[in-house]
Amino acid sequence: MTAIQNRHIETAVGLFVALGIAALLVLALKVSNLTDLSTDKGYSVTALFDNVGGLKVRSAVTLAGVKIGRVSAIELEDKNYQARVTFTISSRYSRIPADSSASIFTAGLLGEQYVSLQAGGEETFLKEGSRIPITQSAVVLEEVIGQFLFSQSSNQAGNNGQFKP
Repeated sequence: MTAIQNRHIETAVGLFVALGIAALLVLALKVSNLTDLSTDKGYSVTALFDNVGGLKVRSAVTLAGVKIGRVSAIELEDKNYQARVTFTISSRYSRIPADSSASIFTAGLLGEQYVSLQAGGEETFLKEGSRIPITQSAVVLEEVIGQFLFSQSSNQAGNNGQFKP
């Protein structure tokens, strides 16, 4: 091989490695939710949940599957030992009914959790400082499996000690 051919191969390999590093950077930004750097301040709304599971600050807030905001804080209420989730909704979505409900769901292969809003029917709308009255906590897989196993063992114990599959 000549020196010119070696230089072309080294340049091609260098470009390939640079593209690979750029792709990993984009993937890391997507997973960490840092690509959505919006300047819209929006308005803050809170909701109380018994269990937030793996919900994190900067998780998405959706309405009808459309991302309308982000979780801005997760704190523990001292009085009732519930998690107070504060999220910021984009000011473009100012007509969300005040009696809307909030649920925590899991999306994607990575198990990323997000808050999903279900629109209510009131004619008054959420505004800065509003609290969402109806919430549904995250489903914790370990609890579901534990309940299933407990119900199976109690069914088997109810058969006078006889095992029935």
